[in-house]
Amino acid sequence: MAGKPRSAQEELAASLIEQARAQGLALTGPDGLLKQLTKTVLEAALNAEMTEHLGHEKHHAEPGREGSNVRNGTRAKTVVSDAVEIAVPRDREASFEPVIVRKRQRRLGSVDEVVLSLYAKGSTLW
Repeated sequence: MAGKPRSAQEELAASLIEQARAQGLALTGPDGLLKQLTKTVLEAALNAEMTEHLGHEKHHAEPGREGSNVRNGTRAKTVVSDAVEIAVPRDREASFEPVIVRKRQRRLGSVDEVVLSLYAKGSTLW
C-alpha cells in the first residue's frame, strides 16, 4: 500500500537532513541544521520585505527615482527561538516595518509552537 506522496517542501527537508547526516552535522544545537536554516529563511524573508518596501532589488535603485530612501546595511538581532542572530535590513529613513520579525520582537511564536507541538508529541527527526 503506497503512502501519501511527499510535497516538494518535505522532499527538500528530507534531502537537507540526509546531507546534514552525511556531513556529521547535528539537526539541533548551536551549529545545527535547524538553527542555520532558521537564520537563512528569516534573513531571506526580511530582505524580500525590504525589497517590496523600497520598490527595487538590492543594488538596483534607478537613478533619478522619486524618493531618497535606500538600503542602509543591517543590524544584528537575536531571536529567542533557539537564540538565532539574524541580520535585519535597514533603510535610511527608518520607515521599513518588517512583518516576519517585527521591530522589538524577539520571540517567534509560530516557530516555537511547532517545536513545542513536536516535542509534546514525542516526535523526532532522527
